[in-house]
Amino acid sequence: MKRHFRPMSLLRMSLWLALAATAFARPDPVVISKAPKPQAPLVFSGSNSKIKAAWQEHYTLGPNDVISFSFYGHPELARPNVVIAPDGRVNYLEALGVMAAGKTIDELREAVNTALSGYYVRPRVIVTPGELRSKKYYILGKVVNKGAFNLERPMTIIEAVAQAGGLETGIFQLNTVELADLPRSFLIRNGQRVPIDLDKLFRRGDLTQNILMEPDDYLYFPSSVNNEIYVLGSVTSPGAQGMSIDASVLGSITLAGGFTVNSFRQRVLVVRGSLEHPERFIVNVADVIAGKAPDFRLLPRDLVYVSDRPWTRVEDLTDLAATSFIQTVVTIWTGRNIGPLIKHPFIPNIK
Repeated sequence: MKRHFRPMSLLRMSLWLALAATAFARPDPVVISKAPKPQAPLVFSGSNSKIKAAWQEHYTLGPNDVISFSFYGHPELARPNVVIAPDGRVNYLEALGVMAAGKTIDELREAVNTALSGYYVRPRVIVTPGELRSKKYYILGKVVNKGAFNLERPMTIIEAVAQAGGLETGIFQLNTVELADLPRSFLIRNGQRVPIDLDKLFRRGDLTQNILMEPDDYLYFPSSVNNEIYVLGSVTSPGAQGMSIDASVLGSITLAGGFTVNSFRQRVLVVRGSLEHPERFIVNVADVIAGKAPDFRLLPRDLVYVSDRPWTRVEDLTDLAATSFIQTVVTIWTGRNIGPLIKHPFIPNIK
């Protein structure tokens, strides 16, 4: 049987070429800095691990650490339990205002010996570490005890959460349920999201996700019971919105004050589910506005991300949306709950 093909009209051909040009445009890719996944010790306790982080192998002192001084051959000159001052300095005998922060025990001993050499002949000072309280990590969100915790020894994520009293639970239909949204929970280190899956760790016992904590780490467990959606990126007022029954992409962007001048409206990204394994949808809002396509219905905790430039690789924009989400939820949570605990931004500004 012969098939007969109709020639493509000039109008249809023009439309097809325009769509093809949009689909296959190759703008500069969006580059998002992401931390490499650290090696997990595959144990519950960090103290049993043979893997040591750089800070553990080369411990440097800091404010609030407690040390003891003694002078070889002169027991009467011993000074126990000296607390390093908030400015990082310490005093011992005539050695006043010696900078201790950032130094190892050996480096501090040499600095004190040098400071005392003008008063004693070949001084031999012994510095002994006591309580190590300058290294901290932070746990926010749906844990029993929120805030800053001392990192005094090697500690895994499981141990850190246990120190915070564990994850919060509640009662739903006579059953105990966790209130933490584990697929959306994350760890921030040095301003970067560490690619670990906390859902696998706490629900499936996957110890490859149970990495060691490091100083200034931030663990965040969002709520699993809120009905917020997040409209982020190139909109007038990005942030969280209360979820309504008929929430949609266009409606949520309208509530966020609408697009900015540079918004790319042909490919708006919706991210749903886990940060590590998300489900992604692309919505052409320009077509929705023109009545050529239906609006896209949203579900609780969806992320709507509007780019300020054309894009083709959905993976690049997903990372950008995840980073923006992390900035938004932590800013909201800390503003509502702990205020002055965190005094400086720990996630880089993506704009």
